[in-house]
Amino acid sequence: MDNQLKEILDRHKGKRGNTIVVLQDIQNLYQYLPEEALTHLSEYYHISLSEIYGVATFYSQFKFTKPGDYQVKVCHGTACHINGAVRISSTVEDALEINAGETTPDGKFSIENLACLGCCSLAPVVMINEKVYANLDEKKVRKVLKAY
Repeated sequence: MDNQLKEILDRHKGKRGNTIVVLQDIQNLYQYLPEEALTHLSEYYHISLSEIYGVATFYSQFKFTKPGDYQVKVCHGTACHINGAVRISSTVEDALEINAGETTPDGKFSIENLACLGCCSLAPVVMINEKVYANLDEKKVRKVLKAY
């Protein structure tokens, strides 16, 4: 167990009912919930893995696969949906040869469809890491992805 994970577990030890907070801290550390970290959590807190997975799978915020270096988030809010979000998603998936929720085999890209990125006047939009790309069409999104 690495020192950062141990520090998280120590910080919350003895505080029953903090499973969600501990899982959030672990995900903030690794960007997802690695199986090894969940096993350490189970052993350290004497909580069954099934209970931990029960909590983690209930909430959509938790991820079980490592995201890519470039996290491609496609907005599917109302404005984006009306302006072609489905086509944008399809183009991103075709260009990267993976589906939403997956990571490329080289670990470079992952795709996530989101309910809203809050950029409605710029629809349709994609966010790559923290950078927003707006007013996209299929050609523009392919050009953006090639830049990475």
